[in-house]
Amino acid sequence: MSIIIYFALIILIPLWAQFKVKGAYKKYSKMASSSQMTGAEVARKILDDNGLYNVGIEETRGYLSDHYDPRSKVVRLSSDNFFGHSVAAAAIAAHEVGHAMQDAEDYSFLRFRHALVPVASLGSNFSWILILIGIFAELSGLLLLGILFMAAAVVFQVVTLPVEFNASNRAMEQVVSAGIIRNDEERETKKVLNAAALTYVAAAAVAVLELVRLVMIYTGMTSSEE
Repeated sequence: MSIIIYFALIILIPLWAQFKVKGAYKKYSKMASSSQMTGAEVARKILDDNGLYNVGIEETRGYLSDHYDPRSKVVRLSSDNFFGHSVAAAAIAAHEVGHAMQDAEDYSFLRFRHALVPVASLGSNFSWILILIGIFAELSGLLLLGILFMAAAVVFQVVTLPVEFNASNRAMEQVVSAGIIRNDEERETKKVLNAAALTYVAAAAVAVLELVRLVMIYTGMTSSEE
């Protein structure tokens, strides 16, 4: 029964987070901001206000595919947010600019996350191969190696949390100080940002749970070998 509950949790937690994000975005993408600025205009204003004239803004395809590209120094906004005048568009645009601000300031957690990318990518791609072989062949050493690779990917997920929360805090400060939203719109803007943050919290929680389960499997395997 416990294993059923466990797998239900790791499936339902991400689904619940996605439901919250899509629900908040759908609701507040229909609410026009008082400034009537598009997401692209919001991003440009905040960038210019902070002296980041070298950072570009581009439209990108996809639904909620918004991101900041540190290599190209470009904030990419999905079409709905690039052209949209909504509270949701302003919040998401400001959040992505928050990452550009972190990059410009060499924010420590962002720098650490960038350093982890190669190891985390390797861990995500190869950890389960080693883990499955280790479990089915009952090779504890191989299982431990897989767990170590996976741990690197988990650390990446955990380090992502302060990066995302900091970007959201910066976003709120900027949209308020620049007059992009009114005081009565702060609550709605926070709801959009908080819902988006839930996806990262859910991903980190599931990753930690899975790592703990594998460590317990490894511990049980090594105990039986003694």
